[in-house]
Amino acid sequence: MRHGAGYRRLNRTHEHRKALFANMAGALIEHEQIKTTLPKAKDLRRVVEKLITLGKRGDLHARRQAGSQLKTDAQVAKLFAVLGPRYKDRQGGCVRVLKAGFRYGDMAPMAIIELVDRDPDAKGASDRARLEAEDAAETA
Repeated sequence: MRHGAGYRRLNRTHEHRKALFANMAGALIEHEQIKTTLPKAKDLRRVVEKLITLGKRGDLHARRQAGSQLKTDAQVAKLFAVLGPRYKDRQGGCVRVLKAGFRYGDMAPMAIIELVDRDPDAKGASDRARLEAEDAAETA
C-alpha cells in the first residue's frame, strides 16, 4: 500500500532532493519565473507556497525558518520585503505552473513555474546588474 507517499522521489536521495528544492525555490524567488521539468515544478509549488506564507507572516521566527531553507540572505530579504507584502491579501495560490512542451533531448515534459502577478523585470535582473558592475570595473 502507498500510505504516506505524498511526494515524488525524483530518483534522488532525501538530501539531494532537499538541496534541489532549496536551489530552485531561491531561483524562483529571485527571478520570479523559471523553466524546469513538470514533476519538479509541481513539487516545487508546495515548497514555494509555504515560503511565501512565511513571508506573509513577517516575524522573526518566520524569517529564521525561511533562512534555514533558502541559500542566501538576499533571497530571504526579497521574500519578506517584496513577496510577502505583494501576496498579503491572497489566500494561497501564489504560484502558477504552465506546461511548456517537451525537452528535445529526452522528451521530458517541461513546465514554466512562475509567481502570480510577477514583476516582468525581475527575470535576469541580478545577472544584468552583475554584468554592468563587471563592465564598470573594467572601464575604471
